[in-house]
Amino acid sequence: MSTPKQTVLLIGGTGAQGVPIVKELSKTNNYTIRVLTRSPTSPSAVFLSALPNVAIIPGDGYNETSLHSAFEGIDIAFVNLNGFAIGEKAEIYWGMRIFELAREHRVQHFIWGSLASSYQASGYQARFRTGHFDGKAKVTDWISAQEIGDRGMRWSVLTSCMYLETFAEMLAPAHETIDGDEVVVFKAPVGRGTPPLIYLEDLGKYVRWMIENPQRSSGLNLRIATANVGWEEVARSFTEVTGKKAIFRDLSLDEYFASGIFGPADRKVGHSVGHDDDTLQTYRENFSGFWNTWKEDVLKRSEKDFELMDEILPERVRSVGEWMKLTGYNGEKSNVLKDYADAGGKKP
Repeated sequence: MSTPKQTVLLIGGTGAQGVPIVKELSKTNNYTIRVLTRSPTSPSAVFLSALPNVAIIPGDGYNETSLHSAFEGIDIAFVNLNGFAIGEKAEIYWGMRIFELAREHRVQHFIWGSLASSYQASGYQARFRTGHFDGKAKVTDWISAQEIGDRGMRWSVLTSCMYLETFAEMLAPAHETIDGDEVVVFKAPVGRGTPPLIYLEDLGKYVRWMIENPQRSSGLNLRIATANVGWEEVARSFTEVTGKKAIFRDLSLDEYFASGIFGPADRKVGHSVGHDDDTLQTYRENFSGFWNTWKEDVLKRSEKDFELMDEILPERVRSVGEWMKLTGYNGEKSNVLKDYADAGGKKP
């Protein structure tokens, strides 16, 4: 007699992280997968709905009625909230509340999609404050204080980082003519920093491991990355893989925001909420902290982190050059982040 399939709920399942997780779980044929979304006709939702064992559940991840309904009959939950949409304050509330609702519905294993806080790691130095890091990290700290065992629910934390795929979007290079030569120019205010970046297909595999190995993943904060990557390495790898000349050009923060990457940089993050909320940072404030973090290597992955990743996923991608070869990366733009995709490629 076959073992009944466990049912997995994903909140944030149509986003950049959620899609590779759903794909990875679907192909095992071991799970019934439910994806809660307010946009069941979005391209990513339609794509996921065609996968085996996947059902799209219309509903609002920030609404208790929808959440109570979504958690009925769920064994495992992966939750990754969109701090850019709702802001830091709301992400803290909903991250905690969704955990409570999962426990109320007797979910067996709760996995929180998180980011580390450079503000906290630096001893609360103001130049590193990054709202979309801090909201997730505060929820992680709260979850880490919750019971596991007979009286509690298994919990795990997946702490991710920048996506390698954003080299086709927010980090996409420019094409310039320099001294008569066509040059691909990777630009960022990152200096000599070597921030961690992750290949999203591997992220999906790490979540599968967490689900399949609950005795090891319960209570674990898994800090993932493909590698700590410098932008000089990015340009060098691009040339090696494509044969095209490429360089890295460091930017000041003023130059970065003047490029118009976020539109008006002094508007507030939290595009789904009212902007009269004083807890919301502006894009300039948020992404100044973001790039200061990476430039000063505040949140690099450690040798210990990589040793664990090598054990969990021996076949993982291990460098930006390997990722470029595997994916056929050519520097052209495409949509990765859900806010960009839903807006048709326009700035959020």
